[in-house]
Amino acid sequence: MSKYYTGRRTKNLFDPQSKTPFKLSRTKIELFINCPRCFYLDRRLGVGQPPPFPFALNSAVDKLLKKEFDIHREKQTSHPLMEANGIKAVPFKHKELNYWRDALRGGIKYLHEATNLIISGGIDDIWVAPEGQLFIVDYKSTSKEQEVSIDADWQIAYKRQMEIYQWLFRKNGFNVSSTGYFVYCNGLTDRDTFSAKLDFDIKIIPYEGNDSWIEAKIIEMHKCLISPKIPDHGLDCDFCKYNKAIKEVG
Repeated sequence: MSKYYTGRRTKNLFDPQSKTPFKLSRTKIELFINCPRCFYLDRRLGVGQPPPFPFALNSAVDKLLKKEFDIHREKQTSHPLMEANGIKAVPFKHKELNYWRDALRGGIKYLHEATNLIISGGIDDIWVAPEGQLFIVDYKSTSKEQEVSIDADWQIAYKRQMEIYQWLFRKNGFNVSSTGYFVYCNGLTDRDTFSAKLDFDIKIIPYEGNDSWIEAKIIEMHKCLISPKIPDHGLDCDFCKYNKAIKEVG
């Protein structure tokens, strides 16, 4: 748990009377979808869920993948993984790329004028086809015996993440393909020894995104934020279930 977490905060709260645009990250959209109550408590009242423990190994994989693809970005050559999967593209070279990657201090942003909400998200990578169309790319890492996929029910969050990034880049005037790619790294545990090295099987999984749901969801979030009433909890929200159980035994 972060030593800075206090359970309450007084900054970065939504004020229905303010004319200043209010920023919502991609993760806050996912929070709203999972539990409107937790979203309202967080963004309107300053009571956020406890932060998760950092996934240091996942972060290391992300960082190394970015370094590797950046080598090909500089040379404007295809990565061998792209060639092996028949993807006719090279890593996209743009002066804002590192800013778009910085979810905390930057990210790709768009002001939704109807609600005065700034939607933002930090991407992993972008590839570009010869004709200039962009492919949004997201890195994922895990370690399991089965082959990786994006077919599990809980991985709908991965798909929504991809669609939000596609929507954001389209709103910023880019020609974005509906096809996005997940670079999925699976840590292998069938080796005889560790030898201070972790091997990965890397799979590129294409996904056809559909961002048609996003506009309506932003309007829903805005209606939630301007309401004086705390909404009901999400049906599958573990935090709300935990709080409810405490009240029942307290």
